[in-house]
Amino acid sequence: MFDFEKGEILLVNKPFRWTSFDVIGSIRYFFKKELGQKKFKIGHAGTLDPLATGLLILCTGPATKRIEEFKNFDKEYTGTFVVGATTASFDLEKPVDESFPTGHITEELIVKAAQSLTGDIQQIPPIFSAIKINGKRAYKYARKEQEVTMVARPVTISEFEITRMALPEVDFRIVCSKGTYIRSLARDFGLALKSGAHLTALCRTRVGPYKLQDGYEVDQLKTAIRTQFLVEPPAEV
Repeated sequence: MFDFEKGEILLVNKPFRWTSFDVIGSIRYFFKKELGQKKFKIGHAGTLDPLATGLLILCTGPATKRIEEFKNFDKEYTGTFVVGATTASFDLEKPVDESFPTGHITEELIVKAAQSLTGDIQQIPPIFSAIKINGKRAYKYARKEQEVTMVARPVTISEFEITRMALPEVDFRIVCSKGTYIRSLARDFGLALKSGAHLTALCRTRVGPYKLQDGYEVDQLKTAIRTQFLVEPPAEV
């Protein structure tokens, strides 16, 4: 049972190519149009890139005061790196810009590369990110092809497990601290292999004690809320 007066913590699987704010907008529109709540307070506790899927924690009403608490939790991701090629965004947002040899890459080298990136490391965030530089989002400089210096910052990779090797693809499971960019880890993984790499798939499976398997698809969440409040879905046109 939902109690939106006291505030709710909602677990949602963010769809591929949706922004985190697309999810917020969809739920807010649902409450306005179907439940008649014009002023519905909702926020998310940690952005996911549009090309990523997985656990997005939504906080409603008074529970929005807890957003910073959720942002501090560690996070778990699964996904795929493609070795031997790089992109400007370190993922599929931009096309491949350079190719590298992979003939020297062995399973042993892949495992050692993952081990070298485990623990407390200094990570340079991607320029295609929302980090502010002189009051402006980094991706705005990147889209105008303006050069800026991204400063390295400390992050912790507590687990970096290789779950499948089928070159050029390498699947992984990573547990990391807040502020970690898996796209940057893809770049660093390629460098550790004396090659290149970029991220081609990413799913956030856990945030602290909250797991994706306990979450809703967006439409499932709306159906569950309708069921509780006995609201009929809008008629199809």
